[in-house]
Amino acid sequence: MPQAVPAAIAPQGKRPMNERPPLRVLHTSDWHLGKMLYGRSRHREFEQFLDWLASLLETESVDILLVAGDVFDSTTPGTRAQELYYRFISRVARSSCRHVVVTSGNHDSPSFLNAPKLLLRSLNVHVVGSVAESPEEEVLVLRDGGGCAEAVICAVPYLRERDIRTVEAGESPDDKTRKLAEGIGRHYAEVVRIAEAARSGNGMGVPLVVMGHLFAAGPDSSGKEGVRGTFVGTLAQVDSSVFPDGIDFAALGHLHGARTVSGREHLRYSGSPIPMVFGEAATGKSVVLASWSGGAFSFSEIPVPCFQPLVRISGSLDEISARIFELKAGGSNAWLEIDYTGQEPSSKVKETLDGAVRGTDIEIRRVRNSQVAMQVMRQLAADELLEELQEEEVFRRCLEARKVPEEQHPELMHCYLDILASMRGEDPQAEPEDGA
Repeated sequence: MPQAVPAAIAPQGKRPMNERPPLRVLHTSDWHLGKMLYGRSRHREFEQFLDWLASLLETESVDILLVAGDVFDSTTPGTRAQELYYRFISRVARSSCRHVVVTSGNHDSPSFLNAPKLLLRSLNVHVVGSVAESPEEEVLVLRDGGGCAEAVICAVPYLRERDIRTVEAGESPDDKTRKLAEGIGRHYAEVVRIAEAARSGNGMGVPLVVMGHLFAAGPDSSGKEGVRGTFVGTLAQVDSSVFPDGIDFAALGHLHGARTVSGREHLRYSGSPIPMVFGEAATGKSVVLASWSGGAFSFSEIPVPCFQPLVRISGSLDEISARIFELKAGGSNAWLEIDYTGQEPSSKVKETLDGAVRGTDIEIRRVRNSQVAMQVMRQLAADELLEELQEEEVFRRCLEARKVPEEQHPELMHCYLDILASMRGEDPQAEPEDGA
């Protein structure tokens, strides 16, 4: 027996479909505010993107902005990342955009996003950071200035494993994957059922939009560049059938490239707005504009400007130097990731590359020596796999491959372990706890 639609989403007014002006919805996700790139702040890029996005909302007369997860890059965002977020929210609240809906991603802290939700609601900013006690709380009926419903939104946050399934003894990996997919499917089915009841009470001309942060399968969903932990927890791949029939638009986050799911135009990833890693820089970034008119959405991708060029260069020292010269001649301010394939010693490589970018705005963010990697790979025994080796063992073999004097190994290994601890957010000087 269908549950009653809660008072919060009960109909307050209806407008015939032929009297509704087109509804314009902008979909974006995976901002990752606060993200660094090899130790370099991306603050300026994020600031420029959010300024551009706020202007776009005005020029495109956007009514609803959807942000489908991974607002921040970490669960404890720094003060500068928070400032960007709240300054943008404040600006949009003063704009012609009537509603903002923000859901969490796997990088976000549910409690952090939810903390100001009641205050933000007064600005027509709707935040769903975690699975609610009642699925009705994930269903939003958004209204225009006259109080008439203009969209029903299923604001589904990132679904953590504990939210949707119980762990049983003796489970196989296949059992876990199957139960995760089944749990996700049940959750979407229930939320959409409630949303359809809300829509039926507000006129069939109201679109039903689903938000989600997950990895939905499709023929073009293989690219995982920039997606960390794709198969961790509930980010295991799910089939596109997880989205019930009857929805008009699924605004998805997690994959960093814009794409549709299974070739279905209304199931869409917007992708990240800036390249999060060098491998994402080869393809353009965009946001999705969905226009609802005549009972259906039409979609277009709006390119996001490139605020900071990222360039990968691979080759010998001469080839790399020649490419840097080309960039210099064009007045580039690119950040570079270099894959060096030659035989010269590291000291000469560093000296040459430093000289090549001196006096320019070009920055070298990372140099990879593929020869060292190949030497390490050649050291693997027939029954060894690189991913099965401990990090310390890989580093030790790198030292041996580069013929570093053995007496220097202990100090270098100590420095290496300190760096690893720092990258993981650990304190390398901390004393172990009792029982650890």
